[in-house]
Amino acid sequence: MDFFSTKVAYANRFDDFLKNVNSEIVNPLITLLFALAVVYFLYGVFEFISNQENEENKTTGKSHMLWGVIGITIMMGVWAILNLVLSTIGVDSDIKINQSGNQGSVQINLPKYTPP
Repeated sequence: MDFFSTKVAYANRFDDFLKNVNSEIVNPLITLLFALAVVYFLYGVFEFISNQENEENKTTGKSHMLWGVIGITIMMGVWAILNLVLSTIGVDSDIKINQSGNQGSVQINLPKYTPP
């Protein structure tokens, strides 16, 4: 073990780590939760429309719509805060679209590190 040597941070590894976490974990999770909130809202709309004669079921549908809108709002807030934090620390995520129109991999560009 070498306790007294200078520790070197490898920006390339950190860049790859941020790129993988952002593109493989965070973005799909936000997309999944956003989709679930939209489905929950649409389920509430369906429940509200299909139960016009029963006031209790209409109230349940209204409640599902409200919680769906709250979920959509929370996920948009999480997405906005994540982008704010990433732009504050200087991480830019550029989504490139290839010739066929499909999204390519997410590329994160970190500023060049110059040690003090």
